[in-house]
Amino acid sequence: MTTSSDITPDSALADDYRRLADGFVAILDDVPADRWSAPSPCDGWTARDVVGHVIETQRDFLSRHEVDLGDQPDLADPPAAWRSHSGLVATALADPAIGDKSFDGHFGPTTVGETLLRFYGFDIIAHRWDVAAAAGQSVTFTDDELDTLETAAAGFGPALYADGVCKEALDVPADADRQTRLLATLGRSA
Repeated sequence: MTTSSDITPDSALADDYRRLADGFVAILDDVPADRWSAPSPCDGWTARDVVGHVIETQRDFLSRHEVDLGDQPDLADPPAAWRSHSGLVATALADPAIGDKSFDGHFGPTTVGETLLRFYGFDIIAHRWDVAAAAGQSVTFTDDELDTLETAAAGFGPALYADGVCKEALDVPADADRQTRLLATLGRSA
């Protein structure tokens, strides 16, 4: 059994997750109070719904791997809910018994930590753009974020366009910038 003294609080998995979480909350902090109910690029979802989705899917994934994060945070204050949730996830990932736990995933053998960073990290980055769009803000992805999104999208193959994942890819001009092309691949119009 892992004890708190066995946990390295600054593990690489936890640090990588915190970096993704910090990028997400930076957008959430800038959403005006009256824009949380604004529609997002995700059909039928408001900005608040997008935050709820990101939290709920991570909680569901972790609960399937016997990680209890306690009560779900209240979405009345989405940035506070995200901070509470992401802090718990980062703490869990700092425990090697959780972050390094192996399982057979949809795309083959993996670990809880790698899945949180790769699959759910993709979700955090993509949905950061969705929340910003609902709030009337813009997001410019870094080259590393574009690499992450492009690699994940390519790895998902046709599953990227399964019901409830991404809309079909959009056409863009041949001279479109990298972010516009990537967003189009994800069914989003820049």
